[in-house]
Amino acid sequence: MTEKIIKSADRVKNIGEVFTPKETVDFMLDQPEIKEKVNSLTTTFLEPSAGEGAFLVEILKRKLLYARTQVNSKKDLQNRFLQALSTLYGIELMEDNVEMLVINMVNTFRDVYFNTFSPEEQNTKILKSANVIISANMAQGDALTRKTATGNPIVFSEWKPVGKNKVQRTEYTFDSIVEGSNSLKSIHNQYEQLDLFSTCETEKEKFNFYRYLPVKWENIYKQMVE
Repeated sequence: MTEKIIKSADRVKNIGEVFTPKETVDFMLDQPEIKEKVNSLTTTFLEPSAGEGAFLVEILKRKLLYARTQVNSKKDLQNRFLQALSTLYGIELMEDNVEMLVINMVNTFRDVYFNTFSPEEQNTKILKSANVIISANMAQGDALTRKTATGNPIVFSEWKPVGKNKVQRTEYTFDSIVEGSNSLKSIHNQYEQLDLFSTCETEKEKFNFYRYLPVKWENIYKQMVE
């Protein structure tokens, strides 16, 4: 079956939409300097033109498989799955693409999760928290204007590990992240690997943000605001 790389000639003409073939995705992610970053539970990736998730889905698969090689405890591995997921961010202009992006990320996480843990080990809280992370990290909007389809600022969440089993969620506008980060850099003009929140700690007083209560990774779905 031939891989589809365009949806319509009009979309190519109007917004320059062309989907990246999986062969190209794999080639790029197999480059040593990129592979090193993918094989990390903490390195963050931003895809500013995410489409239906060609890059993000493959990075998620690889991060989850890497997590399986690093953690022995099943309980800790479930937390690390959520941590790996929380490092992936996407922005996509077209509404239908965003819908598929979210579906593809959810299905990919669930597929790997169900293939890793037995029915007795599975935890519905993990899956509900994964859905919250994906919804927070995948935005419909324009990466150039840094605004959503409704003209509001794009907002992303930082998921900062606290101690061994907890996480602190804090929201920032994408604009504040870009303006405050000196480490933003392009890789092959396809996606970006960066420390998204590297300087936000010193910039907090300049921007509006929301902070959530520190919770166990599995309880992210409760979305408890301070």
